[in-house]
Amino acid sequence: MSTSFERVSRFSVGYDMREVDDFLARARTSYEGRDPEFSGADITSASFGTERGGYDMRVVDEALDRLSDAFALQARDDAIASTGEDVWVAQLTERAESLKERLERPAGDRFAPASQGEPSYDKADVDALCDQLVAYFTDGLPMSVDDVRRSAFRRRRGAEGYREAVVDVYLDHVADVMASVP
Repeated sequence: MSTSFERVSRFSVGYDMREVDDFLARARTSYEGRDPEFSGADITSASFGTERGGYDMRVVDEALDRLSDAFALQARDDAIASTGEDVWVAQLTERAESLKERLERPAGDRFAPASQGEPSYDKADVDALCDQLVAYFTDGLPMSVDDVRRSAFRRRRGAEGYREAVVDVYLDHVADVMASVP
């Protein structure tokens, strides 16, 4: 099976076409069969080798974002069907409230600082995104899952920044909640 992704020139590096095609075939089969063994998290954590003349990385990444959203909507629909809409809304509200608690912390103290020599994200950059999330959750400021996914932070070392892993996990949860909202 082949996809219709744009390819880069034969002199440029792109994603390995066979790996992408195989991964997307598994994802499609799982999505159509509603296989719980494959989830949106598998899509967001997907990585592919590269090859000259492969698929355009930007185009594949955008397709993966759309596929991840489709899996999130499917999971939402399945959860509503199994628990009922009222229970689902209560659970989603509880998850959003737990995310909001961290956002209410003062800037500079929202996440654990990195230890000496550990890679970290610039606190000001992360706090700026957190301020946007506060406005999203409390004031209804328009913001998309893609805005969260495409956030970029300057790198720091040690306690000058927030621990990367903690921020990444938190933002994954934020994206998951945002993707669940109809």
